[in-house]
Amino acid sequence: MPEIHADLVAQVILLARESSTRGGGNPAAEAELREFIAAQNEDDQYAMVAIAWIGRESFAPDEWDEALTTAREEATTSTEDYLTGMPLLADYLEDGLETLGISASDAEDDIL
Repeated sequence: MPEIHADLVAQVILLARESSTRGGGNPAAEAELREFIAAQNEDDQYAMVAIAWIGRESFAPDEWDEALTTAREEATTSTEDYLTGMPLLADYLEDGLETLGISASDAEDDIL
C-alpha cells in the first residue's frame, strides 16, 4: 500500500489539471507543478510515479511494491520532468489512487 499522503497527490492532480496543455495550457501552473514535485522527498516522488503507473494500468494494485521498486530502479530523469511529460498525469494519478482504494475526490476536497 502506498506510503504517501493523498493530499500531496491531490495537489499534483489539481496542478496538473491547471497546467494541462489542453486548450493552450498554463505555463505558470506548469512551473508551479514542477516546483511542487521537485520539492517532495524521493520516497514521495517515486510513490507518485508508481501511482501514475497503476492508474495507467502498467501495474495492478497488488503490484504496488514492484511498481515502487521499478520507479526507483529505472529513474533516469528528474521526477518532475517525467511526470509533467505525461499528458494524462492528472487522470493517471486520480485513477491510481482510486484503484488503490484511496478517494482522490475526498483528498482534493480537503485541499480546496
